[in-house]
Amino acid sequence: MADDYVLIPNGEEDHAVVIATTPKPPRVASLDVFRGLCVFLMMVVDYGGSIIPAIAHSPWNGLHLADFVMPFFLFIAGVSLALVYKRVTNRVEATWKAVFRALKLFLLGVLLQGGYFHGVRSLTYGVDIERIRWFGILQRIAIGYIVAALCEIWLSHRTSREVRFFRSYYWHWCVIFLLSAIYAGLLYGLYVPDWEFKASTPTSLSPSDDTHVYAVRCSVRGDLGPGCNSAGMIDRYIVGVDHLYSKPVYRNLKDCNMSTDGRIPESSPSWCHTPFDPEGILSTLTAAVTCIIGLQYGHILAHIQDHKGRLNIWSLFSVSMFVLGSFLAFIGVPVNKSLYTISYMLITSASAGMTFCALYLLIDVYGYRCITFVLEWMGIHSLSIFIIVTSNLAVIAIQGFYWTDPENNIVHWIIALFVHK
Repeated sequence: MADDYVLIPNGEEDHAVVIATTPKPPRVASLDVFRGLCVFLMMVVDYGGSIIPAIAHSPWNGLHLADFVMPFFLFIAGVSLALVYKRVTNRVEATWKAVFRALKLFLLGVLLQGGYFHGVRSLTYGVDIERIRWFGILQRIAIGYIVAALCEIWLSHRTSREVRFFRSYYWHWCVIFLLSAIYAGLLYGLYVPDWEFKASTPTSLSPSDDTHVYAVRCSVRGDLGPGCNSAGMIDRYIVGVDHLYSKPVYRNLKDCNMSTDGRIPESSPSWCHTPFDPEGILSTLTAAVTCIIGLQYGHILAHIQDHKGRLNIWSLFSVSMFVLGSFLAFIGVPVNKSLYTISYMLITSASAGMTFCALYLLIDVYGYRCITFVLEWMGIHSLSIFIIVTSNLAVIAIQGFYWTDPENNIVHWIIALFVHK
């Protein structure tokens, strides 16, 4: 099985340094199916989001189908880690292996989303070093993975055969509360001054060296809007504004009045023209928490043998998190994917837990594996599929075949079909 995306192996690796020499346990098929489901949802929202806006990412606050994909990937990575590091015999060597794997995943993410692939309609080559996007999907997974892996390797205390989940893993919960507290303190406590951004003149019909300076008036503390939140400010100061995502989803808000060709009129608020990275530094803190939460579900899978016991505890965790997240949303903490707010983290983690319970019950308890074999295959080869989808290699390959005229290709026909509808 490939060392996939989150795609962290299913717990059956045979590293002598990490896992004691024991017979391989039977695979937990629901893990692969869940991973495959994540890949399938990713493809659906990537290619169908422009046709059906309701499944694309929510422009700012709120939850759409696409907003569940990232937390699901993080969650399943955490579950898998509990199996990979069920028995650690050499913590130092296990740490180096985890760091090396996270680094490979991070660099692969930079390659795929840093600007090396320019899309199916572009013939440009090379990457502007000053504009590489350093953060993205795989990079976030890599950071969440290494945080959860270090927790499992160094902060687990299993001294007896009977595993008491709070006592054995209480340091994990301390890390969860610490990361959440740091996130909340920075998000609500940092002062965001006015700032400016230089961009190419949006009204030009062709590429131009002309620039326009957009001034964003903030001078606030604790604002959670697109232009004046502290998450964006931290990224601008540390990463640099030119290394952020240049087409943030909040441009789909009505305030920005974005046209079908992606242009934003000058009359729109200045922040509509500015970049923002939904996988930025601050929001990665709560994203890592999702991975550690998945780790706790993995502990239950690794140490409780009966199906009923596993499902009961998973269900209790999931319902508790969902209730807490809904309560935070009710009292004013917005459910926001771009900021990865605590309410969003809790609700999506709970949803991931409930989905995993359903898949586990369907596949591993009742044995309906035949109806999900395609998703299971996708889960096993998830990294390869992710690379093909992210880099548009599949679309480019299909689009490369045409009849008489370059526009007579399958991709063009499909797009034309939906446009005419």
